[in-house]
Amino acid sequence: MLNIGGLNEGIVMDHIHAGGAMEIYNYLQLEKLDCSVAIIKNARSNKMGRKDIIKIDGPIDLDFDMLAVLDPNITIDVIKDGVIMEKRKLNMPEHVTNIIRCKNPRCITSIEQELPHRFKLTNRLKGVYRCEYCEQSFRQNK
Repeated sequence: MLNIGGLNEGIVMDHIHAGGAMEIYNYLQLEKLDCSVAIIKNARSNKMGRKDIIKIDGPIDLDFDMLAVLDPNITIDVIKDGVIMEKRKLNMPEHVTNIIRCKNPRCITSIEQELPHRFKLTNRLKGVYRCEYCEQSFRQNK
């Protein structure tokens, strides 16, 4: 069993789908943090088979909506003084703005660069969002 040292203060993002940690790392721009960040890929999980984990050693403000769009199964542990103070499950938001980008080259957001990228949740079970302008779908990689 792999053991990464415990945190005194920070955040643990657990139950990330296997292979998804780097996408979250990039979305949250964790490379810009001035603290330690540990990424554990393909850890064994009784519930999921395999999972990724991200540990951040230090306080950080997270965009929970963004995380829920990328992977709604993530759990967040907030750690203070070496103790889990809060365990949080994510809820997929009904509407998101500028979290995901429309990939349709004919969408108005491709032409009008200043327009916000707005998506609405159309299938909670499958994690499908649709562009509010052109109906292009976005689905998490589960």
